[in-house]
Amino acid sequence: MHSGRRSGAETRIAYVLGTWFGCGRVPYAPGTAGTLGAIPVYLLVRPHGPWAVAAAALALTVVGIWAASVIAEDSKLKDPQFVVIDEVAGVLVTLAAAPSTWPGLVAGVVLFRIFDQTKPWPANVAERRLPGGWGIVMDDIAAGFWGAAVLAVLRVTGVLG
Repeated sequence: MHSGRRSGAETRIAYVLGTWFGCGRVPYAPGTAGTLGAIPVYLLVRPHGPWAVAAAALALTVVGIWAASVIAEDSKLKDPQFVVIDEVAGVLVTLAAAPSTWPGLVAGVVLFRIFDQTKPWPANVAERRLPGGWGIVMDDIAAGFWGAAVLAVLRVTGVLG
């Protein structure tokens, strides 16, 4: 937790990033909006290879934990549904394993949303047991790894180029 009072600017920056520039403020399916909001980042870094996508996922995980922690503390909510930077980081984990094709992108987004909604182990444990921003973000990272694993199987079996 944070000791002392946060500046207004710090809190505002946390909200801008945590809601992924407003994606989390859509009235219906903010998690899906956040997931779709990750696509520009993916398209920007993907030409540099899967490691660049993974690096972006890692950077947004770190920033996401901070932003989600600030917002949870400020809003007094355990898991504010308008925080969607966790979806951005999580889907990038999945997309790091996707072929750089439109079918790969669509499959990655769909698989991530399925695992984000169903929260298979260890996502369900992370969400319940980790404090603050850690729990908010790490369940989506776990879902992202599940999506990446399924994409890897689809690629190895030749189902997805």
